[in-house]
Amino acid sequence: MEKLQQGKASRPATRAVGRTGHRFGEKLTAYLFILPSVFLIAVFGLFPIGYAFYMSLFRWRIRKGGYIGFEHYSDLVGSWGAALAFAVGLAALLVAHWLWTSAFSREGLRRWGRFIVALVLTAAGVAIALGWSTMMREGSEEFLASLVRTLFYALGTIPVQIALALVLATLLFQKIRGKEGFRMIYFLPYVTPQVAAAVVFAQLFSPRGSSLAPGSLSPANQVLAFLGIEPQRWLFEPRPLLELLFGEQITAFNGWLASLGVAWQLDGLWLGPSLALVSIIIFGVWTYTGLNVVIFLAGLGGIPGELYEAAEIDGANSRQKFWSITVPLLSPVTYYLTLLGFIGSLQAFSQLYVMRTPFARDTVDTASILIFDTFYKASNFSLAAAQSFLLFFVILFVTITQQRVMGKQVFYG
Repeated sequence: MEKLQQGKASRPATRAVGRTGHRFGEKLTAYLFILPSVFLIAVFGLFPIGYAFYMSLFRWRIRKGGYIGFEHYSDLVGSWGAALAFAVGLAALLVAHWLWTSAFSREGLRRWGRFIVALVLTAAGVAIALGWSTMMREGSEEFLASLVRTLFYALGTIPVQIALALVLATLLFQKIRGKEGFRMIYFLPYVTPQVAAAVVFAQLFSPRGSSLAPGSLSPANQVLAFLGIEPQRWLFEPRPLLELLFGEQITAFNGWLASLGVAWQLDGLWLGPSLALVSIIIFGVWTYTGLNVVIFLAGLGGIPGELYEAAEIDGANSRQKFWSITVPLLSPVTYYLTLLGFIGSLQAFSQLYVMRTPFARDTVDTASILIFDTFYKASNFSLAAAQSFLLFFVILFVTITQQRVMGKQVFYG
């Protein structure tokens, strides 16, 4: 009897041990399943990143030299204090956005919110301006300017791609004849080898004609001639687009600033991308718009038709249905394309490398191009690694900003 009672008392403990062993077995099985993926990511993903950071801490030209710590990073940003002020300014922009959309979203707090947000934005602007000017003066102007050109390229391609793809996808989603053929035509640029397509575009946007005959023009200049506009140098043009469009007005504006005693002038990077970089931006838009169209079409297929029918019954026209139903319900797709598009644009290399010309000087040299030149032409491996890490932080900041700003605007139905 006593043994029977002891056996009954030990059963719960035995079951608990059995459950614990079963859970341990399940966890062990799960870890064994993901072990190959973790190993591959660690070897081919994380190890190169860590090794690149290790290289950036040494003087490394072909062969490994002495330890220099963060000297390359200091040379690139010029001043750690200025870099910190610039970073704080960018962070303050995110804080201002959070204050406006979250902390002061209620109507009663809007009045105080405007005042506080204005103060934060002013502080952010001052920190960014002071930090950036100091970094440009004391750091590597070549590298910092390449970061600005990288942002020019991303901001010039992604919004146009998204807007154009959304319009084309909406049109192709209608009942029109031959829409399958149009879908294939729009998708062709994405599957075309990028280097080959870039070579063709380099001929289209060349200042030289296609033949040696006098007066021969490239296709792009033929279009300008048809519109009554003077031929341009396109990929050979280092001057900013704004200077080409508003040269006299900009000169007058700078003269007016000088008459007021203002030392700052509207020139250099403040005038935006060069015409050569704009030509490459056109190529980027042409390449990826078709891919975005296909993804938008898949998103449009997921919108219930009953919503449009109900809107028609309520008297909504096509424009109201587009802005009130299509755009909100496609916001997850738009967010996804924008996020991936910015990451890809900040890393763009092939088309820029193929289409750049010596005549455009360094006006199309984005960060990826500069890192490539530093690595292969200057054989300065450690400096190229440091430049890569700073570009990584820029991409990380842009991604976080998009997640914070756009992620909350996404409507999941």
